[in-house]
Amino acid sequence: MTAIQLTPAERKEKRSEAHHLDPVVMIGGDGLTPAVSKEVDAALNAHGLIKVRVMSDERSMRETTFATLADTLGAAPIQHIGKLLVLWRPMPPKEKVEREGRNAGPRVVKILKFSKSGNHRAQVKKITVVGNMRIAAGGELKRAKKRVTSVKKSSQSS
Repeated sequence: MTAIQLTPAERKEKRSEAHHLDPVVMIGGDGLTPAVSKEVDAALNAHGLIKVRVMSDERSMRETTFATLADTLGAAPIQHIGKLLVLWRPMPPKEKVEREGRNAGPRVVKILKFSKSGNHRAQVKKITVVGNMRIAAGGELKRAKKRVTSVKKSSQSS
């Protein structure tokens, strides 16, 4: 993958956004390992714009690390200042997870009522539950109570 190319104005905007950020990944004495590269990739997926701190004192090693990270991860090299590297990559769109049974509107609920003696079959009732209703422990439907307003407020609004 090649690094993303940005215009100087876009790079300046990203630098200003990254100013207040703290380093997310630290590269130690072992240098750029596959584990570090994987961690930088995960941070780019989560945040988009990240700072990486390189603990090496050699500038040439930091420059090669910066270029390597940008090329292998498909990120834009934003800034290399001292021991800090700033990388940016557009965040992938998050997939919206739909949950079953949480749709709006009325839903049909089956309620089982067992016989007291235990010799008979359970009775199955299908009940439609709408908006402000809930099913109580005994199997009956309860509606949400209407909000009670104070006497003072009702007399003031009149």
